[in-house]
Amino acid sequence: VQLQASGGGLVQAGGSLRLSCAASGRTFSMYIMGWFRQAPGKEREFVAGILWSRGRTYYEESVKGRFTISRDNAKDTVYLQMNSLKPEDTAVYYCAAMAGVVVTTTPESYPYWGQGTLVTVSS
Repeated sequence: VQLQASGGGLVQAGGSLRLSCAASGRTFSMYIMGWFRQAPGKEREFVAGILWSRGRTYYEESVKGRFTISRDNAKDTVYLQMNSLKPEDTAVYYCAAMAGVVVTTTPESYPYWGQGTLVTVSS
């Protein structure tokens, strides 16, 4: 499984960004796709996840109502639409994949990772 993340950048507080994660190497119908982030000096944390087959989504509490995870089956791509961004959202964002049907929030459960993409939110 190969994952290629993109879409990070610098944005002012209140702004929006859309991250993309292009996946290849497997049939992803039985996979869970997740977005994680890691701020300087902090542990990697779960942001959002989606069951590829059913489109069911899960969010970390602090991003609910602001972030939306979605997938495009035809493009094998997962997106993270981030609105109303805050300075505390600043981090390197990673997409990850694991086989299964239950979304887990622990990074160690995901064997496949894309390279990170930096999101910087200025105040």
